[in-house]
Amino acid sequence: MRAITVRNREADAEGLVLEDLPHPHAAENDVIVRVHAAGFTRGELGWPATWTDRAGRDRTPSVPGHEVSGVVTELGYGTTGLSVGQRVFGLTDWARDGSLAEYVAVEARNLAPLPADIDHTVAAALPISGLTAWQGLFDHARLAAGQTVLIHGAAGAVGSVAVQLAREAGAHVVGSGRTTDRDTVLDLGAHAFLDLKTDWWEDAGRADVVFDVIGGDVLERSASLVQAGGTLVTIAHPPTVGPDNARAIFFVVEPDRVRLADLAGRLRDGRLRVRVGAVRRLAEAAAAFTPHERVPGRTIIRIAD
Repeated sequence: MRAITVRNREADAEGLVLEDLPHPHAAENDVIVRVHAAGFTRGELGWPATWTDRAGRDRTPSVPGHEVSGVVTELGYGTTGLSVGQRVFGLTDWARDGSLAEYVAVEARNLAPLPADIDHTVAAALPISGLTAWQGLFDHARLAAGQTVLIHGAAGAVGSVAVQLAREAGAHVVGSGRTTDRDTVLDLGAHAFLDLKTDWWEDAGRADVVFDVIGGDVLERSASLVQAGGTLVTIAHPPTVGPDNARAIFFVVEPDRVRLADLAGRLRDGRLRVRVGAVRRLAEAAAAFTPHERVPGRTIIRIAD
């Protein structure tokens, strides 16, 4: 099969190449998925799991990409809940070969059925963004109706989903971003927009929940914006400055078949929009890791028609 691989950690995205690899093996409780579309995270080439397995052993050449949408072609021993020929989408394991390939082996429990009327390119943009937004808002921050949430990076992949989920949950939503993001964030359902460069952050008031996807100075400054008893939640890195009388949580997204199915249902009935920007072929995946200009929405790799 054809796949994008990385072998040299120092080369970063310049080390991505398209080559032939053996067809993946379906281990116990795995399925083999014929990949129709795949999503990736540009920072994943810096993740330790890209280069070593769970025992710390070198696993190069490794295949990046951890969001997949496709069709099941093979079941591993003991696999239940899915069938050959079924359309599925979900997350691949962080420490195993990923989805930038024609085929990928995935634990069945990490995948959810994909309705026939959802395109693979849209489905591939949903797993990390959708699950991260849900888990950050509700599993970790316990956001409730009537509360105020400030979502940093609200026009981005995770932030745009978080804005929609928080608005539907009955929260007062403030989204932050660049000046050019204002219209997008308000159109997604935010009640107000905070320009990180030009607005006084204090004018946004204190929030019950601050959801950060940016890190750095934005994360540190956010500590003072959390209400007593509230929550600062981030996916960027563990916060170095914590809010007073409030929680600070750093987390990494986890697979969740039930929640993926719920998010797919929201897509179908129009309650959720996923922002897909560029769609590239597998041969163009290396260039997609280092775009020359900012592309609104997720870049998705289309692998099978």
